[in-house]
Amino acid sequence: MPEPIKSNAQGVLNRLRGIVRPAVYLSQNLISRIGVVLTTTAGITLVFAFGLLIFGFQPNPYAGIMVFFILPAIFAVGLILIPIGIVRDLHKFRRLGTLPVAYPSVDFSHRGVRRTLLFIAIMTAINVPIFGFATYRGTVFMESTQFCGQTCHKVMDPEYTAYQRSPHARVACVECHIGPGAPWFVRSKLSGSYQVLAVTFNLYPRPITTPIHNLRPARETCEQCHWPERFSGDKLVIKTKYADDEKNSSTKTVLLVHIGGRNPDSLLVGIHGRHLGLVSYRPGDAKRQEIPWVSYRAADGTVTEYASTETPPKPDLLARGELRTMDCMDCHNRPTHTFDMPENAVNREMAAGRINPALPFIHKEAIELLKVNYRSRLAAETELPDALREYYRKNYFAIYNSQRAAIEQAAKGILYIYQGNVFPEMNITWGTYPNNLGHNDFPGCFRCHDGNHKSKDGKEITQDCNACHSLLAMDEPDPKILHELAGGN
Repeated sequence: MPEPIKSNAQGVLNRLRGIVRPAVYLSQNLISRIGVVLTTTAGITLVFAFGLLIFGFQPNPYAGIMVFFILPAIFAVGLILIPIGIVRDLHKFRRLGTLPVAYPSVDFSHRGVRRTLLFIAIMTAINVPIFGFATYRGTVFMESTQFCGQTCHKVMDPEYTAYQRSPHARVACVECHIGPGAPWFVRSKLSGSYQVLAVTFNLYPRPITTPIHNLRPARETCEQCHWPERFSGDKLVIKTKYADDEKNSSTKTVLLVHIGGRNPDSLLVGIHGRHLGLVSYRPGDAKRQEIPWVSYRAADGTVTEYASTETPPKPDLLARGELRTMDCMDCHNRPTHTFDMPENAVNREMAAGRINPALPFIHKEAIELLKVNYRSRLAAETELPDALREYYRKNYFAIYNSQRAAIEQAAKGILYIYQGNVFPEMNITWGTYPNNLGHNDFPGCFRCHDGNHKSKDGKEITQDCNACHSLLAMDEPDPKILHELAGGN
């Protein structure tokens, strides 16, 4: 070997010895050894867990917390403890005056030493990507629907239950609650830090307060899929309603809802075209159920302000109150986490056949059972079906014997409604969360379209029903329009 190369190699070897000798000598302490054990144990466990993931194993929420959070944390603690033990012994030996002038030699020519160093180098090369992958997987897991809905199961169980029954059940939570881009990702993690503390120390409100005032604007989330410029046309809506008589008499209401949009090529402006980006308002309460002041910008750019004559806006509201530009969430305030009212839910289940309309008084009885104040959800699982069985056994014994399967199915349907809408441990019951879409159960549209919002020059926000929908049939047993649409007579 040429002399310069040999000299350089010897220099590198000497520097390596200068690092390894003190590290080996000073790491013979309890703290460093515990660090080695923690790092090795966590690293091997993580390798095994990630191997299972590669073959398709999906952990439950608690296993996910262990794999993606606790084990990487133990791994990192172990790596930190090793140098802490070394530094601690270094200061200790210096204080006692026992630090050797020359550290014991580490003989690299010895096969055992070489194998040990090789093992350390290999494990280091493995540990770095393990830790990086664990961090990445932890971030991915925190963004999963499973983590959002099930990890904090008591807190988010109502929202997760409603989410699973919604049209957005295959859309990840983060798609709407965070959206694309780094700024809102960071912001969500900062907000999530407090939420973790709130759950840990039982500081969260019951029920969870809505609306979320720091929610990302809908134009950056909802409109990534729902494009306002392409909303157009009308939507046919058929609502079936059952009466509380013995036969559960049914009627239908048929509406043609003017959806509309911001498409400049369409004359069907409709609901969306009249509101999105054109209306601003100042809510009079935290839940945005009272709107005393509205501003509307017309197509020609003129702006008209409307104030409620029934509950006039207070001066401090106009000066310092929240000012919102109306977007999707002002009407579709519960697009995924929707909670029903008993009558609507029972009507829907009966129309779908999951609750048999042929059972006498089933509509009336179902609603009454849903409104009972059960001690808990667990108690409702037993008491609600038992009460329905007892009702038919006592009042319609022949039907109880002959239609037992229909009664059991109805009990399951009613319990399904209850379990999706009532959560006593979170103080959620019927009507806890208002739904602003429509105006039958909550003010909704009538927050502004109530006939009381007027401008200074006497203009009034319209309350004309036909502005939003055309009523084709109203509570009719057999609407003629449905036969015409079907091509019949």
